[in-house]
Amino acid sequence: MMNLFRRLLKLSESEAHSMVDRLEDPVRMSEQAIRDLREELRKAMEALAEVKAITIRSRREQTQARQAATDYEHKAVLLLEKAERGELEATEADRLATESLQRKGEHAKRAGELAAEVEKYERMTADLEHKVRDIRHRIDQWENELRTLKARARVSSATKKLNRELADIDTTSTVSTLQRMKEKVAQEEAMAEAYGQVAAVPRSVDREIDSALGSATASSDVGGDLAALKARLANKNSK
Repeated sequence: MMNLFRRLLKLSESEAHSMVDRLEDPVRMSEQAIRDLREELRKAMEALAEVKAITIRSRREQTQARQAATDYEHKAVLLLEKAERGELEATEADRLATESLQRKGEHAKRAGELAAEVEKYERMTADLEHKVRDIRHRIDQWENELRTLKARARVSSATKKLNRELADIDTTSTVSTLQRMKEKVAQEEAMAEAYGQVAAVPRSVDREIDSALGSATASSDVGGDLAALKARLANKNSK
């Protein structure tokens, strides 16, 4: 049970360290920042498109309202002219001309309201366009920085790995081993040279001759001594 608890504790600690590493990873943080900016850009583009659509529609309605106001004014003039020519009763002409002028006023008022809305939407459009340009500029900056960070991260990782490997090497043991190997090779080379010198020494011809003569002389001396001994014994017996 205790071992299980320790394993779970170590697992949770490793996951926590991994989470911290991910949070502190500059490359991942930069990638996430770029994703956030792209999402912000998408929303800004959608808002910009909507405001532009409203602006276009409001400007079209404003033009139509102005044209309607102009038309109703023209109709009022035509009604009064017909009354002057006797083609329409004056009372009816006045009534209809008054109605036309009222309609003109309504459309003119609506055109003014739409003009204010168009102006407001145009300001919003300018602000959103500025925001879109700013976000795009920031995305370009982050992407350039991300490329630099990735290159630096690769170099840093390779350097860290190399330094770790170098740190793990027991230089004292390695140098000692190499020294022993050098000494052993030097000893083997010396032995080989010595055997070569021994094999290369020729046998002395004079030594061989002396050896041969020495053997012969020794045999001759022994034979002479034996003969002299026999002669002395013979002389002794004859007396």
